[in-house]
Amino acid sequence: MDFLSQRQHAPPADDVEAQGASHSNGASYPAGTPGHTDEHIGDPSGPASSGAAPGGDHIKFGDYRMKQPVKSSDLNEYEALDRFITNFDQERRASLASSQRKKKKPVKWWQFWKPVDTDPDDQLSPADIGKPPEAWLETDINHGLTSAQVEERRKRYGYNELTAETENMFAKFLGYFQGPILFVMEIAALLAVGLGDWIDFGVICGILMLNAFVGFYQEKQAADVVASLKGDIAMRANVVRNGVEEQILARELVPGDIVIIQEGQTVPGDAQLICDYSRPQDFEQFKELKNEDKFEADPEEVKPADKKAKDSEKEEEDDYDESIHFGEPLVACDQSAITGESLAVDKYMGDTLYYTTGCKRGKAYAIITTTAKYSFVGRTASLVQGAKDQGHFKAVMDNIGTSLLVLVMFFILIVWIGGFFHHLKIATPHVQNLLHYTLVLLIIGVPVGLPVVTTTTLAVGAAYLAKQKAIVQKLTAIESLAGVNVLCSDKTGTLTANKLSIREPFVAEGQDVNFMMAVAALASSHNIASLDPIDKVTITTLKRYPKAREILRQGWVTDKFTPFDPVSKRITTECHLGSDKYVCAKGAPRAIVNLANVSDEMRNLYNQKAREFASRGFRSLGVAYKKNDEPWTLLGLLSMFDPPREDTAQTILEAAHLGVPVKMLTGDAIAIAKETCKMLGLGTKVYNSEKLMHSGLTGTVQHDLVERADGFAEVFPEHKYQVVEMLQQRGSLTAMTGDGVNDAPSLKKADCGIAVEGSSEAAQAAADIVFLAPGLSTIILSIKTSRQIFQRMKAYVQYRIALCLHLEIYLTTSMVIINETIRPDLIVFIALFADLATVAVAYDNAHVEPRPVEWQLKKIWVISIILGLLLAAGTWIIRGTMFLRDGGIIQNFGSVQEVLFLQVALSENWLIFITRGGQTWPSWQLVLAILGVDALATIFALFGWLSGSGGGVMQTTPPSSYRDSPNGWTDIVTVVVVWAYSIGVIIFIAIVYYALNSFSWINNLGRKNRSKKDTQIENIIGHINKLALEHEPDPKTGHDKFYIVEKSAADEDDI
Repeated sequence: MDFLSQRQHAPPADDVEAQGASHSNGASYPAGTPGHTDEHIGDPSGPASSGAAPGGDHIKFGDYRMKQPVKSSDLNEYEALDRFITNFDQERRASLASSQRKKKKPVKWWQFWKPVDTDPDDQLSPADIGKPPEAWLETDINHGLTSAQVEERRKRYGYNELTAETENMFAKFLGYFQGPILFVMEIAALLAVGLGDWIDFGVICGILMLNAFVGFYQEKQAADVVASLKGDIAMRANVVRNGVEEQILARELVPGDIVIIQEGQTVPGDAQLICDYSRPQDFEQFKELKNEDKFEADPEEVKPADKKAKDSEKEEEDDYDESIHFGEPLVACDQSAITGESLAVDKYMGDTLYYTTGCKRGKAYAIITTTAKYSFVGRTASLVQGAKDQGHFKAVMDNIGTSLLVLVMFFILIVWIGGFFHHLKIATPHVQNLLHYTLVLLIIGVPVGLPVVTTTTLAVGAAYLAKQKAIVQKLTAIESLAGVNVLCSDKTGTLTANKLSIREPFVAEGQDVNFMMAVAALASSHNIASLDPIDKVTITTLKRYPKAREILRQGWVTDKFTPFDPVSKRITTECHLGSDKYVCAKGAPRAIVNLANVSDEMRNLYNQKAREFASRGFRSLGVAYKKNDEPWTLLGLLSMFDPPREDTAQTILEAAHLGVPVKMLTGDAIAIAKETCKMLGLGTKVYNSEKLMHSGLTGTVQHDLVERADGFAEVFPEHKYQVVEMLQQRGSLTAMTGDGVNDAPSLKKADCGIAVEGSSEAAQAAADIVFLAPGLSTIILSIKTSRQIFQRMKAYVQYRIALCLHLEIYLTTSMVIINETIRPDLIVFIALFADLATVAVAYDNAHVEPRPVEWQLKKIWVISIILGLLLAAGTWIIRGTMFLRDGGIIQNFGSVQEVLFLQVALSENWLIFITRGGQTWPSWQLVLAILGVDALATIFALFGWLSGSGGGVMQTTPPSSYRDSPNGWTDIVTVVVVWAYSIGVIIFIAIVYYALNSFSWINNLGRKNRSKKDTQIENIIGHINKLALEHEPDPKTGHDKFYIVEKSAADEDDI
C-alpha cells in the first residue's frame, strides 16, 4: 500500500522483536527491507518456514493453520523466539490465574459464611481485566472463528451483552416481602404471635403470601410477553465464521470474532479496525503493523493534560505520535453518547471502535477485542450497576406509604391515650387491651397490596402495549407517556407513508434525462443492505429509465464516495469510466447550483422550479457532474413526494382532543414542510430551525416561539435536542420520535423517547419505547392505552387510601369513645378481602382521560379523606342503631361484630366502582372478584364465623342494652337489610364523589403548570449563550490566556 510506504519507518538493524514478528506472520517484503533475507524470497523451504508446517502452534495468519502443535525444539531460532513473544502475555495470565486458583479451595454449597471464589479476572490489574490472550486476536478475516473456538471462548467470557446483576427468582420473590408497608404488616404478624392470636398470624401470613405470589406471577407473565417481542429489536451483527459471512445476534459474539462494520449499524462490541471491506488484501499490512506495536499508543486516548506535559519534554516526537494515522479513514462513527462530540469521528486502521456507537459511513472489517461486560461502555455501566431507576412512580408510592405510616402511628397514639382513660391493660383481658388495639390498627392502617397491585398493573399494561407492537424498555415509561402533553414527531414514516416516489423531473435545456438519472444513481450509496430512503428510490426509479441502466453498465468504477453531510448539503461520488474521471453530485438545489458558475438567469430558473416543487409538497434534489477538468454541468432537478398516511389527519385531530399537540420536525425545506402541514391540518406556523437557533432570538422570545410553533423545517439532530430542552424548561412533558443514530441524544433527553418502526439500533437503545408498527396512529393509541393503565393505578391508590382512613377513623373513635373494636380475627379478613377484590384491577376497563394525566396527590388526598369520613359515618350510623334495645338494624337475631364486619366489607369492596369512574363498565374479572368476596363476607355473618365466644360481646362504655345471639349467627333478613343499607351508603358516596369532581378547582388541584416561564432566567440563559470563550498563548509566560467575548454574527452563523 502506498500510504504505508510513506508512513512506516524501518526498524533498526538490531530490533530483533520487530524482525522476528515480521517474519513470523508470513508477510512478503521487497528486497532490502531490514530483517529480510534475499536468499529465501519466494522459497517455501527457506528458514522462515522450514520448521513450521501449516497449522503449527506458532501463530500464523491467513490460510496457514496447523492441525498438530509443533514442539518448540522443532522450530528454528527466530520461530521459537516468535512463539515466546506471542504467547508471553497469555502464559503470564494463565500462570497468575492458576496460582490464584491454587490458593483458594472451592467453597462448598453449605459453607455459606465463606466468600465465593472470585473470577480469575478479579486478580488482574484493571487494565488486564477482560483482556483476552493475544493469540485470540489473530483471527484471519477470510475464515473467522470456527464453531468450536466460539464455544470455548464463550465459556470463558459469556455472552456479549450488558446485563444487570443476574436476577435470582427466589430473591425476586422475597423482594415482595420488603418495603415500609410490608414491614409494618410483618411486625403485626409478630405481634399476633406474641398475643397468641394464631388465626390472625395465619391470615396475615396468607395476605403477605397472596400479594407476593400474585405480584410475582403477573409480573413474570407480563415480562415474558415483552421479552418475546424484544427479540425483534435485538442488535445483530454481520460476522465471518467458518469461512462464511453470516448475520447473528450481537450477544453471540466472542473475542476474536471478525465483524463487518457498515453505515447505519451499531458497533456490536469494542473492536479494532482491520481494513476496508473492499480491500481484504490490506489485512497483511494490518498484521505487520500490529506485530510492530504501531497501534499501541491510541492518539484518541491521550489526555490533554498528558499532551501538554509531553509537549514540554518531547514536542517533536509527540507531534508525530499524536498525528499518525494509517491510510485513509475506513469508517466514521458517532461517539456523541460517549464523548459528547457532535460530529462523526473518522476511524483508521488499528483504531478502536466502541460498543453501541453508530457507524455513519464506510464499511470495514474489525475484530472484537472483548465482550460487552469489559467494553468501555460496560465498565462505565458497572459503576452504577445495582442502581434502580424507579423514577417518579417510586417516589409517589414512597410518599403515599410514608404518609399512611405516619397517620397510623398518630391514630395508635390517640388510642393509647384514650385507653389510659378507660383503664385498659397492656395485653389483657381478651381483645380489649392496648396491644390488640395496636394490632388492629397496624393491620388496617397500611395497604399491603398497594406496591404489588400498582407494579403488576404496570407490568400487565406493558404486556398489553407489547401486543400493540410497542415495546416498553422500562415500566416507568408508561407513566411518562400517559403524562405527555407535546409530541414532537418526524415526518417521514410517521406522518407520511414512507413511500417515497420520484415524479417527473426537471431537465436542464440540452441535457438528457437518462444521463441525469444515471448520474443521480452514481451519486448515491451503493450499500444495498442499508440504503437511505432517498438513495433507494433514486436507484429503484431506474426501472422506468432503461437507457439510464445501460449507461451504468458501461463499466463505471467508484473511487471515492462522500455521504451527505449538513455542511455541504450534498452527496458526491468520484468515479471513472475508461480514462475519463467524473465527479457526480446530488443534493439541495441551492448547494448544487453553487457548485457551477452559472448565469443569474439559470440560477433564478432553478430556484423557481424548486419553489414550484415545494409548493406542491415535493422535495427537490439538484443533480450535477464534472468531467475531468471541465467546469460543473447542471443536469436538472429530481422531484420526490412522500404522501401523508390516510389516517394521519384524523389521528392529529384526535391527539389535539387528548391535549397532545403534534409538532412536526422535518429535514425538508420550509415550503415543503408548510405544504405538508396544510395537508395534515397541523397549522402553518412552521419555522426554519436554523434561523430559530441562530437569528438572534434569545430568552423568553425564543422559548415562546418554540412553544407556539406547529413545526420546524430543515431540522438536524442538534435542533431536535434544543427544541425538547426548551419545551421541558417551560414545564412540558415531551415525547420525541426518532429513527437514526443522530436522534439518540434527543430521544434520551425527552421525557419519553420513541423509536419508530424501522429505527436504527442506536435509536432503539436510547428510546424508552420502541414501536414495531409504523404511523402516528400507533403512537396515539399507545398514549391512550398508557392513560388507561395510569387511571387503573390512580383509582386503586385513591380507593386504598380511603379504606385505610375509613377504618382508622371509625375504629380509633370507637376505641376512644365506647371502648370497642372489631375483633382482630375479623379485621384480618377485611384486609384480605380488600386485596382479593382488587387483584383484578390490572384487568379492569378504564376510561381515557381527555387531557394529560398526573398523580395530583393533593386531589387524591382530599377526595380520599372525604370518602373515608363518609364511610366512617356510615359505619357509625349502623353501630349507633344497635345501641337501641331492639337492636336497631338487627331484625330477629344477630351479632354486633358480624353486622359491623359485613357492612364494612360490603361498602369497602364496592368503593372501587366509584373511584374507577363511571365512563366505562367494569370488567367481568373485577365484578366476579368483588362478588366472590361479598359472598364470603355474607357467609361469615350468617354463621358467625370468628365472632368470638358468646357472639363476641364487648363491654362498651356506655353499655349496650341489646343482647347478641350466643353463637354469633345473624338472620337472613338482617343480612339483606345490611346489604340494602350498604348500597344506599355507596350511592350517597357516589353522588358526593361526582359532585366533588364537577368542581374545577378540585379537578385542577395538584396539577402542574405545563406552560410556566421565568422571563428573567430565560433571558439570562439566552445572553449567556451569546458569549464565547477565546484563548491565546502568552508569549512571555507560555501560558494560555482566556477571554469571555460576545459571539459575532458570523460566529453564530457558523455554529
